Amino acid sequence: MRLPSPRGPVTELLLGRLVRPPDGHALPLDVAGAELTDPDLQLALFVCYELHYRGFQDVDDRWEWEPALLAARAALERRFEEALASAVPRPAVEEPGGVRGALNELVAAAADPSLSKFLAQQADREQFREFVVHRSIYHLKEADPHTWAIPRLAGGAKAALVEIQSDEYGGGRRERMHSELFRATMRGLDLDDSYGAYLGQVPGVTLMISNAMSLFGLHRRLRGALVGHLAALEMTSSLPNRRYANGLRRLGGDADAVRFYEEHVQADAVHEQIAAHDLCGGFAAANPPLAGDVLYGAACALELERLWAGHVLACWESGITSLAEGAIGGVSAVRTGKEGPDVAFGA
Repeated sequence: MRLPSPRGPVTELLLGRLVRPPDGHALPLDVAGAELTDPDLQLALFVCYELHYRGFQDVDDRWEWEPALLAARAALERRFEEALASAVPRPAVEEPGGVRGALNELVAAAADPSLSKFLAQQADREQFREFVVHRSIYHLKEADPHTWAIPRLAGGAKAALVEIQSDEYGGGRRERMHSELFRATMRGLDLDDSYGAYLGQVPGVTLMISNAMSLFGLHRRLRGALVGHLAALEMTSSLPNRRYANGLRRLGGDADAVRFYEEHVQADAVHEQIAAHDLCGGFAAANPPLAGDVLYGAACALELERLWAGHVLACWESGITSLAEGAIGGVSAVRTGKEGPDVAFGA
């Protein structure tokens, strides 16, 4: 992956520095007052975090632990955490034994913009491709952000997380890794399946979702929020993925293209129980002061997904693209009216 284009003054300064070797000079990144979904803030944070994953071809790997960059990232994170706190009310602290029930209540009360229903019943081919482009930012590294928690847990909670992550990584078989299954979905939609190919075309609201996972994963103090975040994703996965699979089949998707969603229908029905009971329940029992963090992480996952889905649907209802810019091999930047569903995906 190569560095994307800047989205504003913050990323213009950051990206301009990252293409040169570290020199110890400060990076004064001013994000005071930035909104939660601000693309300049979110892209800057995503780029900083990506140095801990696969990095960029045009960035010296020494930047990962460069003190000046870590100080700049801390400023970005402070603003991100402030914006998260404003957008996501912190659930009431539960006794450790009540965490599982509280998670169920959070999931039941979560607002549903019905994006999965739209994709199942109404979306045309280009809209489904846009949806997959958005999701590629996360799904091509699917399990990695939550894997940061493994060395930070112990006992039953650690074993539960490893069990979930083992499935995400295909049980040791490359072709069954969920990221590989998603690449097959992208190829079935004539999309570029290389890692980070569409980083420059997704809006801040999409980057925000991945950044929350990395924020929770890269800070030990937020490990409770990370396991709660994972539980919320697992507990809300099976039904939407069944709808995504139905929508893809309706549009002519073949077995390879649909397999990613079908795999999640089955796997996440099991993961839901492990995540809520063994992972979160076990973690809260072992770390009672962090029970509230578990619920906050779950609440963040649910609210950020709601904001993202609302953005996508609002754009489509207005006849415009939900992406940030340009076109993706036939996905127009602006639509000019309602379109009927396409029935074939092409080669």
